[in-house]
Amino acid sequence: MSFKIFSNLKKFSNNVALINDRGKKISYLDIIKYEEELEKNIEGKSLILFFCKNCLEALIGYVSFIRRGHKLLLIDSQIKKNDLDNILLKFRPKYIFHPNQHKLNFKKVFAIEEYLLSKTNFKIDYKINNQLALLISTSGSTGNSEFVRQSYNNLESNAFSIIKYLNIKSSDRPITTMPMNYVYGLSIINSHLYKGSSIMLTEKTILERAFWDFFREYKATTFGGVPFIFEVLKKLRFKQMKLPSLKYITQAGGRMDENLLNEFIEICKSKRKKFLVMYGQTEATARMSYLPWEFTKKKIGSIGKPIPGGRFYLENENGEIIKENNVSGELVYEGNNVCLGYSKNRFDLIKGDENKGVLKTGDIAKKDSDLFYYIVGRKKRFVKINGNRINLEHIEEILKNKKCDCICSGNDKKISIFVEKKNFNKERIEKIIIDNTNLKKQYFSINLINKIPRNKSGKVLYTHLDKKYNNSL
Repeated sequence: MSFKIFSNLKKFSNNVALINDRGKKISYLDIIKYEEELEKNIEGKSLILFFCKNCLEALIGYVSFIRRGHKLLLIDSQIKKNDLDNILLKFRPKYIFHPNQHKLNFKKVFAIEEYLLSKTNFKIDYKINNQLALLISTSGSTGNSEFVRQSYNNLESNAFSIIKYLNIKSSDRPITTMPMNYVYGLSIINSHLYKGSSIMLTEKTILERAFWDFFREYKATTFGGVPFIFEVLKKLRFKQMKLPSLKYITQAGGRMDENLLNEFIEICKSKRKKFLVMYGQTEATARMSYLPWEFTKKKIGSIGKPIPGGRFYLENENGEIIKENNVSGELVYEGNNVCLGYSKNRFDLIKGDENKGVLKTGDIAKKDSDLFYYIVGRKKRFVKINGNRINLEHIEEILKNKKCDCICSGNDKKISIFVEKKNFNKERIEKIIIDNTNLKKQYFSINLINKIPRNKSGKVLYTHLDKKYNNSL
């Protein structure tokens, strides 16, 4: 079969593909040369456990392996040993591409600067579907070893759609702000490499001065972020920053607080930059919709309209399509970027396309008369207490508007509200909830935590709300 994604790189041979924060540059031709050397050391189309970092070696390996039709299982380079052992046990990769500081007991077959390609000694007792390109976690973490199976066609389809609606050019220069094993961060990399752009790679965070020095010196034109990144940027006084090369900012990875969103829209207007809100999921290879800049203010809070080649519709609880406007139902997406399915272990790798281009997102949404869509909440984040349907995200929003950062979980019997120490005032929080939801005290608990658990991209890790994080009062 043909692995089209990145097959066009030769025409960008002289372009700079990658720049790291030490100023080292790699051209597209350099990547192709490395690819040829790597391929000499790999047998067949193999499963490769791939340690992700925003560095030159990782991007060279990623592009090379994808171009040659290999299958990559993406993990964070700082993965815990227990999680790594669990993945090795379940998936038995034939090769591992990893930073050389990871001392693995396998044969080293090739090196690119500070990365090694190691060959494992596992018995390969499984087969792999030819369509499979990537295995990527839904959360950006690998504590739960269920991965989304993405195909080469998924990668190309989504990259092409993103290029079309963002009008990406080879002169664009994105800077990394999220891990490459997080689907949103990887989609930025894929779409820009597809157009011959230069990607600025750094493991520095937006909290570090070195990040902004790198941004200015090499003239980044765009970056992306989840809502938490913009909360941090506000504290860093982004409004006062002088970034003349910046053209536009993208936001995805969850609904942004409307006041904060409005603030960034106004900041970007004043600086003559664009702020683009988007919506996606790992199961859709990153993006499903976008809100054009000209509608950002008028349709604030909307996820916009489907990306080119995609389609939205809403279903009620009986699976019937909702045709009326402003009626909530589960959001369903159709497109070539919908993943093949999931994989819990190596025996799932032979599976084909189980979704057939249709994704039930699990999000509750509505559409307006102009066919702009709005997320109302998460299907799994609604609970029903005493017959009343309660949106956990709505409770979080109420408390956030009262300057109280919290996260909620729960079931149809009781809601648990987790609050950081700095915000903790039990009586005040109880009053806010009772006044705004009509919930009685026996149906919710307030729990003290040191810090809201988040992954490297800033997304809340709801699955980590267990005993080790809270101290119930």
